[in-house]
Amino acid sequence: MAFRTRTGFLEQGLLVKDEQRLKDRYFTSFQFRLDVVSMVPTDVLYLYYGLEYPEIRLNKLLRIGRMLEFFTKTEAKTNYPNIFRIANLILYIIIIIHWNACFFFSFSKSIGFGADAWVYPALDDPENPDFGLPMRMYSFSLYWSTMTLTTVGETPPPALDSEFIFHVVDFLVGVLIFATIVGNIATMISNMNAAQAQFQSRIDNIKQYMQVRKVDKDLEDRVIKWFDYLWNNGRAQNERQVLRYLPDKLKAELAIQVHMETLKKVRIFADCEAGLLIELVLKLQPQIFSPGDYICKKGDIGREMYIVKEGQLAVVADDGIKQFVVLVSGSYFGEISILSIKGSKAGNRRTANIRSIGYSDLFALSKDDLMESLKEYPEAKTMLEDKGREILMKDGLIELDPDKIKPETKDLEEKVNRLYSIMDLMEMKLKKVLVKHKSADAALKQHIRQLEILSGEEVEEEEEDEQGEKKGGEVVVGEETKEEKVEAEEKKEEAGDKDGGTEEGEEGKTGEEKKGE
Repeated sequence: MAFRTRTGFLEQGLLVKDEQRLKDRYFTSFQFRLDVVSMVPTDVLYLYYGLEYPEIRLNKLLRIGRMLEFFTKTEAKTNYPNIFRIANLILYIIIIIHWNACFFFSFSKSIGFGADAWVYPALDDPENPDFGLPMRMYSFSLYWSTMTLTTVGETPPPALDSEFIFHVVDFLVGVLIFATIVGNIATMISNMNAAQAQFQSRIDNIKQYMQVRKVDKDLEDRVIKWFDYLWNNGRAQNERQVLRYLPDKLKAELAIQVHMETLKKVRIFADCEAGLLIELVLKLQPQIFSPGDYICKKGDIGREMYIVKEGQLAVVADDGIKQFVVLVSGSYFGEISILSIKGSKAGNRRTANIRSIGYSDLFALSKDDLMESLKEYPEAKTMLEDKGREILMKDGLIELDPDKIKPETKDLEEKVNRLYSIMDLMEMKLKKVLVKHKSADAALKQHIRQLEILSGEEVEEEEEDEQGEKKGGEVVVGEETKEEKVEAEEKKEEAGDKDGGTEEGEEGKTGEEKKGE
């Protein structure tokens, strides 16, 4: 109880350590009541009944919660959970058998030792004096409990009704509990081998594929040896799949602990911001190469850089045999090709052949991942390009004459795209100007028509065109040529002459009608 009053607890994610709050919380809990009952000093009853009644201390079994709590916390913290679960189940089995042995001995005492063949033999039997010894009492009861709970049944048959009931209950407990425990053990053992079974399934699928496709025997052996190397060195798991359940913060901290020292060995990343290094660490991809594999060849396009974690690589000639230098753990290469530095004589091409001597464990950082991370760090990008340019100048691999520097394809594409966007913008503005011009032209023509109508002139063709435009739902506005204007003026004059003749005829008819009247 003294320890429980000093055991902290979490409240809204914070550990509470205040002693008064700890006491208040414990004293109001159900566990406090159990602890009080278990602490009742029932041992003093031995002074009255004697040591022949161990049942007096049954209240001490209420402390079993501590054992269960210990098992739960230990299972969460241990690095070998499956082994701990199996040991835990074995301990449960031993405890259950021990308790049942105690119940059997107490039940035999209540009936009477040696009353029949089913109960514990008489303690004062002169023919078997060993049954009166404490060790024989416990071993015999433990044997009987084990045989009963495991349903072996090699025990004397019961004689009394109470013995039959006790025996049946024991059998049921044994069937239910032990079936559950054995099932859990089988599940745990299968879980222990789950990773190996999954890995073996991959190998079987690859073997079947190579057999169906009739792959060369030498290549098949290399593939199988590569799988063996992965399993024997604990590299069979995919890091991203293992860490996918963690939040980004914890994932970043794990990556920093595992890979940060490796990334800092690269010269161009030595003075970069911590935020950029964290992003790059999360983007490192582990790769494993077999003996004799080419990591890159001279003239290949460089899309990633490599950092050697374990193993040895050789810079070889074109024949693949002559070695110039050997790269060991901590070495790196390909960092210049992914920066796309202007003026580089090699461009983004590889300048050497690099081959794995044995099994090599590398980290790869792709160009796309680097550029994506540098978008948020323009100063770091400029610094990296300057460092890369200094390295190229030391090696004499940079072109200093600006006239000989060829523009990069990416820059040309950006310029062309920029020109296209400007042309699109100008085209949109021109369309807006034309629309305004057409609307102003239409308004001007409408105003001219109204003036003509007010002055008494009528233009039939224009009225017909206007009606046709209203029916079709469209207004056609365009520029008229000089000839069209001339024709329009002639039609206007003809229409005016016709209107004059019509008016004279109407006036003559009116006069004649008046005379007739």
